[in-house]
Amino acid sequence: MSASGRSETTEDLLAALLDGMDAALCAFDADGVITHWNREAERILGWSAAEAVGRRGFAGWAARAADAQDVADRLMAAQDVPGRQVHEFALVTKDGGRVLVRTQSAGVPGADGKPAGVYCAFSEVHAQIDLERSIALSEALMDDASWGVVLVDVDLRPAVVNQHAARAFGSGRTALLGRPLGDLLAQGAEELEGALSHVLAEGAPPAPMELWVSVRTPEEAAPEGAGPGGAGPGGVSSAGVSPAAAGPEKVRRRCWRCGFLRLASPLAEEPVPLGVGWLFQDITEARQAELDTAQLRFRSNQLYRAGRAAAECEDPAEAAAVRLDFALAGFADHALIDVVVGEGRLVRSAVSPSGSAGPVPLLPGPGAIPVRYAPAHPALQALDRIGSVRAGAPRGEAADGWARARQWPEGAVHALCTVLRSRGRTLGVLTFVRGPSRPAFDRADAAYAEEVASRVAEDVDLAATTAGRKPQDGPPD
Repeated sequence: MSASGRSETTEDLLAALLDGMDAALCAFDADGVITHWNREAERILGWSAAEAVGRRGFAGWAARAADAQDVADRLMAAQDVPGRQVHEFALVTKDGGRVLVRTQSAGVPGADGKPAGVYCAFSEVHAQIDLERSIALSEALMDDASWGVVLVDVDLRPAVVNQHAARAFGSGRTALLGRPLGDLLAQGAEELEGALSHVLAEGAPPAPMELWVSVRTPEEAAPEGAGPGGAGPGGVSSAGVSPAAAGPEKVRRRCWRCGFLRLASPLAEEPVPLGVGWLFQDITEARQAELDTAQLRFRSNQLYRAGRAAAECEDPAEAAAVRLDFALAGFADHALIDVVVGEGRLVRSAVSPSGSAGPVPLLPGPGAIPVRYAPAHPALQALDRIGSVRAGAPRGEAADGWARARQWPEGAVHALCTVLRSRGRTLGVLTFVRGPSRPAFDRADAAYAEEVASRVAEDVDLAATTAGRKPQDGPPD
């Protein structure tokens, strides 16, 4: 190819590049004569390249006479200083209107290193301000927002994470990038991935959604029974809580209010999904307070209804069974009553649900055989402490074997034992047990169990009085 042909090709390539730019661009030689004018400049001001190229500055056509010299001086001064210069000018459109533009100009050196002219890129101020606002908003969301912001790619993996979200996950920002959500959440990952997939396919939902998740923390890897005091015999810690009961607390369960936005590329002719913008706030405390209030209201109603129903029972044993039936609703799977006989021996007196019709023998009959509890059994610990003891099957131990060894119903994995006290005497132990589908007992559960036990103890005491004999005291207080 000849030199002239290469020159023409270079000029054509330069013209195509200039006309394809999103920003308006013009260039001046060292004397201030316009040498280049692209299509975006024509769109903004209305002057074509044929009308603009070859003019000296903007005087007499693209700027008012009073402004033309100041505009030219400030633009051409860019060739004498390093870096880019930013200015705002009011230019004149071809139809006589005025438009405020923001310019970035810089000098163009010649082959000998001397100033050879200036190039000037400009855009309408309001468009530039919109762009700067978008950038500023993005940076603020990523750094200073008071809610979590995560940009998730089309593979449903975090691509950008702000500081608040990183703290919510208990990790650093970079440590979260590219990891599957299942690695970050012990529970709730499937629901979150389903919501993100829906947003990618259908768009953002009309309203925020609330999602309960369990965030994985380094504490999950802690060895069993490594909490304060260690684990005692029978899977009960020195604080009265089993390792199984304490385990779920190591996974931080949180309630997040989530909003989603589908992200699409603004540069493509058709929307191309880039991922999902996921924003969330931690509302755990508010939701937990609501749940606790609802639970307290329900349990108070159950106690009230149980009291009304028990008042209609002639037999104290029937009244006790009614109280246990009301107490089990939404609380536990089984309830057991062990009555004290002799020197701290316990006899299984009642089981709810009993599985058979007819009255419940609340007091053991003559010659009743005591339950063979091991010395460290939670029921015996409750007798010794005159309080409540929570226990749970250690991780990895078969639930049936654990429950059978303690003479509890099959499938029990959580237990709560509390004493029956009436008129200053310990009458027995009330035990509630839960299966694997329920969570471990907590302190609020223990308080409720103690309230139920105080009422059941009255029935036990009344049954003994009605039978014409006093219940035998347990071990000395």
